Amino acid sequence: MTEIQLNMYHALALGAAMYGLGLILTKKFSVLSRFCIPAPLVGGLCFAILNTILYATGTAVITFDDTLQTVFMIMFFTTVGFTVSIPMLLKSGKAVLLLLALSIVIIILQNAVGSGVMALLGKDPLFGLGCGSISMIGGPGTAAAIGPDLDAAGAVGGTTVAVAAATFGLIFGSLLGGPIARRLIVKNHLREELPEDHGHEEDADDTHYTTHSGSFVRGFLLLMFCVGVGNYVSAWLTALCGFNFPAYIGAMLVAVIMRNVIDLLAHSARSSAGFTIAEFPSNEISTMGSMFLAIFLSMALSGLKLWQLVDLALPMLVCLAAEVLLMGLFSVFVVFPLMGRDYDAAMITAGFIGFGMGATSNAMANMQAVSRRYGPSPSAYFVIPMVGGLFNDFFNAAIIAFSIGLLS
Repeated sequence: MTEIQLNMYHALALGAAMYGLGLILTKKFSVLSRFCIPAPLVGGLCFAILNTILYATGTAVITFDDTLQTVFMIMFFTTVGFTVSIPMLLKSGKAVLLLLALSIVIIILQNAVGSGVMALLGKDPLFGLGCGSISMIGGPGTAAAIGPDLDAAGAVGGTTVAVAAATFGLIFGSLLGGPIARRLIVKNHLREELPEDHGHEEDADDTHYTTHSGSFVRGFLLLMFCVGVGNYVSAWLTALCGFNFPAYIGAMLVAVIMRNVIDLLAHSARSSAGFTIAEFPSNEISTMGSMFLAIFLSMALSGLKLWQLVDLALPMLVCLAAEVLLMGLFSVFVVFPLMGRDYDAAMITAGFIGFGMGATSNAMANMQAVSRRYGPSPSAYFVIPMVGGLFNDFFNAAIIAFSIGLLS
């Protein structure tokens, strides 16, 4: 069989092309955008399917250098660290802390269910982690980032399993969130349905802001500094704890510290007459993060070896069915009661299912669908992005690293 090898520059061009293809397909087929399926996921899977067909027919197999994929992955997660504002967390109140605690519980349960089901079916429990919090609450980004750690630990094909499971989670996180929230609202008589002609403005699709090159330069320099220092922090944490942390966790932690130090200095400067300091370039960092995520995911998904799923197809289906059942029961019987059993709690439940099985974008889409029928919930729109978009990655990464070390 002919092997076509792409170097890291070819791989970068491939990732960009597949992202462009994904954008075209998500715009052309409304079902993809309706379920919030990311464009990099669509484009990358198209190439992975093509590569699988070539492999299955004995024509060729395409491999590529993933060096730049790892670089973009670390830089993306570093931008996530920059979003964590400690004062914002302290001001957010009991609801955020309670939901964060519940998300940590579901992380542990997802891994326990996944690894337990795989072990019962005679498969490596590490594959169960790939169907657990790596792909469920972690989503495609975490699946593509930590999947190679499963491969390195002995679960060959772990990346493919994790990303396939994350795709499953994206779809079912969108399918379940709205209906379950509606059931809770109707059953508990929480709110009357709005008239059909009642209009709700959708959230703005694009956020426009003005900037200049200096802000992007500052943001990029901050990013590079955190990536470099974070490499030492990750190595130190690994040596201290005795198990491998994901490569990006150190950079995320350094980014959190840098963000909050800069905010503190800026606040102090505003209080001092005649002294100013540049504001943190949050919009620029966010834009760079979107760029890094798009190219990283496109490259990671393009490199999937889908033929490795053949022997794991049935165990994966059983495992993912168990994860869906877990999320449904946990959301209805734990999240909804503990968050207050009111309309806000029902909306938070819809959002929790969204990011607990897919991504924060799924969570926001779920809540938006419910709000169109029953009205808005400002509390839910504040709590869900705070937990699902900011703090989950830290706890998930630590628990996953510990679990891999325990099972490998």
